[in-house]
Amino acid sequence: MRALVIGASGQVGGALMKALKARGHEATGTYRSFPIEGYVRLDLNDSRSVQALVERERPEWIFCTAGMTNADACEKQPEAARREIVDGPLGIARLGQKIGAGFVFYSSAYVFDGKSGPYAEEHAPSPINIYGKCKYEAEKIIQSELERWVIVRTVVVYGPEAQGKNFAYQVLRAARSSTKIAVPVDQVSNTTYNEDLALASVELAERNISGLYHLAGSDDEDRYSFGRLICEIFGFDSGFLEPRRTTEIGQCAPRPLLAGLVTSRAQRELKTVMRAAREGLVRMKHELRDGVTGPRRSGIAGR
Repeated sequence: MRALVIGASGQVGGALMKALKARGHEATGTYRSFPIEGYVRLDLNDSRSVQALVERERPEWIFCTAGMTNADACEKQPEAARREIVDGPLGIARLGQKIGAGFVFYSSAYVFDGKSGPYAEEHAPSPINIYGKCKYEAEKIIQSELERWVIVRTVVVYGPEAQGKNFAYQVLRAARSSTKIAVPVDQVSNTTYNEDLALASVELAERNISGLYHLAGSDDEDRYSFGRLICEIFGFDSGFLEPRRTTEIGQCAPRPLLAGLVTSRAQRELKTVMRAAREGLVRMKHELRDGVTGPRRSGIAGR
């Protein structure tokens, strides 16, 4: 398989590059603002550069992990959110379709309102924040326009990554500096190890499967409990974690509280096993101990 990974310097993109190469596929990765050695700089809003890259690489599958992921930032910048989550990915998806490429789009449990989760693929989305609304808009257009597509919904992704931005890293940094952080006790969902998410995504492409899949870990955790588990696995006291209800934290974007995903379809159809939180964190600790954090960052900013 010839694959093109958009946003390969991020955590899901980085895990995809690792999974693709481990399974013997050719993979080209892109970055926008976090340069990685060997990756191609790309801004999805630059249509000429996007077209040139697609025509040069002629991928069989495009994995699009790029776009704003901070729900609060999306709430404050709705136009930018739509440009990055909807317009940019759809632009490269349409170009890919012209050469017969399949398209994998990464969506979120935030397309649901969180009132009655966990949710299966057949449940009707009802997003309550800009981030979720943009993801759902992109989902609908992909399903209506593309011939070969996979939409992956996931939630609370963690694991080794070059930028160290996910929730597990945030907790570990706070633990090492003894910085108190407020963590919600009423936001409940699966937690998803990034390497499992990547392997399952590659399996879908290898089997040339199209459709909507929920790919997430096998158990549910509230965010505070997940934070405490991170501390337990990595050997820190969790006293710096302050349990709070979401209404007390004052997050800009409304959060779906019961945002778990039902993953029975993926469990039934795929060989890839999505680990529970404890298993995933043990694996993450092992990889970080061995210095496995992803590809090396380029020393040439903006290249």
